[in-house]
Amino acid sequence: MNRILEVIRGIRCVAPAALALVTGSAAAAIQSRYNLPPPASKLAEDIYALHDFMLIICGAIFVLVFGVMFYSIWKHRKSKGAVAANWHENTMVEIVWTVIPFIIIILMALPATRTVVAMKDTTNADLTVKATGYQWQWGYDYLRGEGEGISFLARLATPRAQIEGNEAKTVNYLSEVTEPLVVPVNRKVRIITTANDVIHSWGVPALGVKQDAIPGFTRDAWFRAEQIGTFYGRCYELCGKDHAFMPIAVQVVSAEDYTKWVAGRKQAMAALADDPAKAWTQPELVARGEKVYQANCQVCHQPTGLGAPPAFPSLVGSKVVANTPELLQILLNGRNAMPAWKGLSDVELSAVATHVKSSFGNKGGIVQPTELRAARK
Repeated sequence: MNRILEVIRGIRCVAPAALALVTGSAAAAIQSRYNLPPPASKLAEDIYALHDFMLIICGAIFVLVFGVMFYSIWKHRKSKGAVAANWHENTMVEIVWTVIPFIIIILMALPATRTVVAMKDTTNADLTVKATGYQWQWGYDYLRGEGEGISFLARLATPRAQIEGNEAKTVNYLSEVTEPLVVPVNRKVRIITTANDVIHSWGVPALGVKQDAIPGFTRDAWFRAEQIGTFYGRCYELCGKDHAFMPIAVQVVSAEDYTKWVAGRKQAMAALADDPAKAWTQPELVARGEKVYQANCQVCHQPTGLGAPPAFPSLVGSKVVANTPELLQILLNGRNAMPAWKGLSDVELSAVATHVKSSFGNKGGIVQPTELRAARK
């Protein structure tokens, strides 16, 4: 059985190149576009080989069964004077059509069971990351291993102008994220999934990983990337209006580059260490809020605050922005097309609230982190 899967893996590697030689680069591009993406992990290779193995068996059964059926219809048609036989209870036929399917099921079950068991083995992970699904973004928390303590939110980075057709679409249209999940190459990464609101699903096909994220539950999966590069996935569970705008990007780097990335992130986190209990000045909150707005809000509301009505109303002279309690509830719980931003800290949310109240022609005002803390209750 292992030998069969090894042969199929070889066919998968050779097929695209052979197709390009025989039929040209255009046909190869079509094959690459509609086939599974090239695997970047051993687990993905096993899954793809299993997929092809099952497809070959199902295709052979289809050809054999329908071939015999169509041949029988043609060979024994009434116009040739064929007379239907009158018999039943053929013991040999019943044994054959019981034994052969049993053998086929065993042939399919053995590699499938081995692959599924391997997919569920999350032990001895080098790195553990929690992925939390929000409408419509992902939150990442590095729980164990190098990088422990790092947290950030990742959401769609494709400009609204491209989505609305006002700009040319880039190569990674609807796949770009504000911050990719960064992991080292050749390390076992355990992904713990959960959700904040509705059911989501975290997955990256090239890495052979996919797991549902369910509110109130934690589930896990794993992958070990064997190639350096950026690999894309998305939420694979219909989670609401912007389900199509919830991409996933995993950036696989060398061990040395990962160590440098961890050091840089921790240094940045230390510089941005916030004290939610202190009384912040308005200039401090406005400066901090501008950065939060640029990272999370301006994709929809635009740098000018004009938004994209009616889905994303203009913030210029907004009555909602002037109403602090209503503004805080919208930031925490979302409204219409706008997602909830509970994943941001009290300081970040108070800063962005102060920023929008002091910008875009609004009359100003200050929101302290303590007000956010009270609004969460």
